[in-house]
Formats: sequence, C-alpha cells, structure tokens
Amino acid sequence: MTTTVKTPSRAILRDSLISILLYTLPIGLMFLSFYISGSKPWLQASSEHLGFRAPAFVEAVFNNLKTWGLPAIMVVVGIVEFSVGFYENKWTKNERTLDIVCFILPKVVLRPMIAYFGLKLLPFILPDAKNIFAWVPFWWGFAIMAVADDLTQYWYHRLHHQLPLLWRFHRTHHSAPYMGMAMTSRQNIIYTAFFSQIYLTVALTYLGLGYPALFVGGIKSLITTAAHSSIKWDKPFYTIRWLNPIGWVMERLISTPATHHAHHADTSDDGVGYYKGNFGNMFFIWDLIFGTGIITRQYPAAYGLKHYKEEEWYAQLLWPIFKSKKEGSELAQNGPVVGGEEEEAPAPVVVQPVAAIVRAEAV
Repeated sequence: MTTTVKTPSRAILRDSLISILLYTLPIGLMFLSFYISGSKPWLQASSEHLGFRAPAFVEAVFNNLKTWGLPAIMVVVGIVEFSVGFYENKWTKNERTLDIVCFILPKVVLRPMIAYFGLKLLPFILPDAKNIFAWVPFWWGFAIMAVADDLTQYWYHRLHHQLPLLWRFHRTHHSAPYMGMAMTSRQNIIYTAFFSQIYLTVALTYLGLGYPALFVGGIKSLITTAAHSSIKWDKPFYTIRWLNPIGWVMERLISTPATHHAHHADTSDDGVGYYKGNFGNMFFIWDLIFGTGIITRQYPAAYGLKHYKEEEWYAQLLWPIFKSKKEGSELAQNGPVVGGEEEEAPAPVVVQPVAAIVRAEAV
C-alpha cells in the first residue's frame, strides 16, 4: 500500500475555498430563516437549553457516551467480533497492547485534560464571550456544530494522507491488519493531541453551543465507531430490495463499513480499496463534494499496510519521541517516509464532485 497521495496545491486551494462556503452555509441559512420569520432571538435574554422536550434518559445517554457509554458499547461489540473470529490470528500481543493503550489514554487522560484546561484558559482569552451564542436555536446550533466539527476533521484527516510530512503521525491507525472496535481509537498520541476539532468543540461549548456539541459528539461517535466495526451491518441495505433507497442515501450521507473499510484497504488495485480517499468521518458527503470518494458496496479482502513491519507498540504510539528498532521502518531512525516505496502518480478521481459511482453491487 502506497500511503500518501500527492495532491496539486491548486486542488487544495480550490477545495479550501469551497470549504469556507460550507462552513458559513448553516450560519447564512439560519439568518435567512430569521429574516423570513422576522425573529431576532439574539435580542432575547436566553440561556443554553435543548430547545425541545427530550426524555431525561436521552440526554443521559449522550452525556454518558463521552464517559462510560461509548467505551461500554465498543467493548461489547468488540467481544462479539472477537468471539466470532473476526480478528483471526491477527491480534497479536503487540497489536493488542497498542489498541488498548490507544483506547484508554485519549479517553481517560488526553481529551479530558484538553477540555479542562481549554475551558479554564478561554475566560482569560475571551472574558466577555462566555455563552455569547447561547441564543442560537438548538437545531441551528446542531447544524453549525456538525459542519464545523466534521468538515474540520475531514481536512485534518485528508492532509495527514496527502502530506508526507504528516503521514507518519496518522500511520498507526492504518497499520492494523484488521477492522474492528479494537482499532477505532488507534492513533499516534501527537495526532490525537492536535486533533483540531477537539479544540473547536471546546471553544464553541464555551461560547454557548454546549448542547449542540454534546449531541453532535454523541451521534458522531456512534457513526464513526459503527463504520470501523468488522460487522458489515450496512450490507442488508444493498442486498434487500426495499431497503435499497435508504442504502443509497445513507452511503452518500454518512460513513459506513463499506465506504470506510475501503479507506483501510492495503491496496487500491482491486477496485474496492481506496486509501487515497474516503476521508469522511461522520459525513461521507464531504468526499462526494470534493471528489475524494468511491462507493463500491464491497469490502476489501485485506487491511493495513503492505510494508507493515509490526513496529513496537510504543513506537507507533509515541513516534517521534520513541522510534522503532525495526530496520527499514517508517518509524525507525532516518526511516523512509513511505515504506521505501516510490510514490505513484495520483490516480484520476473516481467519484466526481457531488456524484458517486456505484461500480458493483454487494456480494
């Protein structure tokens, strides 16, 4: 698998300008709706609230997704995957240690620490801005947060594939020769520490969009976790006729096992794998807009890196602080950037902007 993809700077500039329009779209639509309705909610004294009546347990579920809820779901599904042999003999001691540490460290230490210190620091940087946007109606706040969070992560993810300088910070996530709950959080610690949307979410929460951030974060966690699962839960939507219309919309809107597994394939030569694209996390629609996606409704035969040398778990977690001792590894001292392989010319975009090509039915 050739891991990084060269992209002309002109294409990145073009897509960046499109992104600016996408970031501002929900805000513009919100004010347009205010203009049409004649409402001016920013003039009303208000505090942050859901804006609709929701059962207490619904809010509790989304609150707990960021604490014990999502980890509990991942552990249960992971046990199911393991018990039916999805990991086969690929989950070695080294892989298991890496997956477990990457699962615990960000959730227990890193992300809570960033959120805590961020919310402590922001009052000094923006002393008069706390809850300044609390007047924003919940659903508009939800739309603004969903675009801001996921489009930012799309770019963070995409650039780590397309810029060789950044690739090795993301490589750990792609080294797993399997898909499943175990590797969902598998990332280099520096990649996680600079996860741009963490800071964005903290800032917008301080500004008064905490509830939208809570629900966006919960829904996104469920979608991205399900997309990494080795359980092909989306397959019935392609094989059962009356579910086909739902499947057609779903695979273009959000990440599914078929589209995201393609991103983790060890090759693109089979017409199914597409590690050069399918960068979307919660929303797959970004890949359609920017022409970086492919939809085949099939699943790769193999995952990971063809030049993977099973580097030590600590090197994958903490590179470049700790380097691998494996000769020829990208993570070794003075190691090659892309496993010693020559970069191939970028292939033509498979999915044209705002249009996906379904090249094969599910098998």
